Amino acid sequence: MRAAALTATVLASVALTSACGGAPAAAPAPPAAVIGAGSDSPSAPSGPTTAGAAARPIARSTPVRLVIPDIGVDTPVMSLGLASDGTVQVPPIAANAPAGWYRGSPTPGQTGPSVILAHVTVGRYGDGVFLHLSRLRPGERVTVRLQDGASAVFAVDRVQTVAKAQFPTRAVYGNVDRPELRLITCGGPRDRAGGGYLDNVVVYASLVSTAS
Repeated sequence: MRAAALTATVLASVALTSACGGAPAAAPAPPAAVIGAGSDSPSAPSGPTTAGAAARPIARSTPVRLVIPDIGVDTPVMSLGLASDGTVQVPPIAANAPAGWYRGSPTPGQTGPSVILAHVTVGRYGDGVFLHLSRLRPGERVTVRLQDGASAVFAVDRVQTVAKAQFPTRAVYGNVDRPELRLITCGGPRDRAGGGYLDNVVVYASLVSTAS
């Protein structure tokens, strides 16, 4: 799998689920046509950064910690694959459930859109890791620490709240020509019938620095 993007084969079968305190609610996977074969066919970057494009991409590794000081996040990161039904696994509905990195996406700091998701609420256990994700503002920092000792710092470009039925597939999953990060959770009002959330919150961020 190229680091530049999720492969078309994987993406054709992926649905990103987020069971935030209720029934699972899917954020759809991009169709194969959205994703090119590599970084030679990028979509437009998600937005401006203060220093972003100059930061050197880093080696493939596994994220182990996510720190977002402006919203009080300092959490372990677990690795997520695909469930038997072809959806992306989600962190458990449990007390102190961590964030989860979809390992079919690039390592944070590699070229392409890396995907990390977490719950906004965790059922009877209360608040989730991404309870305040929608409060992030452009320029605020997100640090991802990797298993190999490296770390990648991202600056928030924009924050979007969108109805699940209108999930921004191309913007979230489409190829980009630089390292970017997507943070995803549920948001908006609850569905009175199903108990889940009606919207998704998506944070778009770009790499500004790396360290070993």
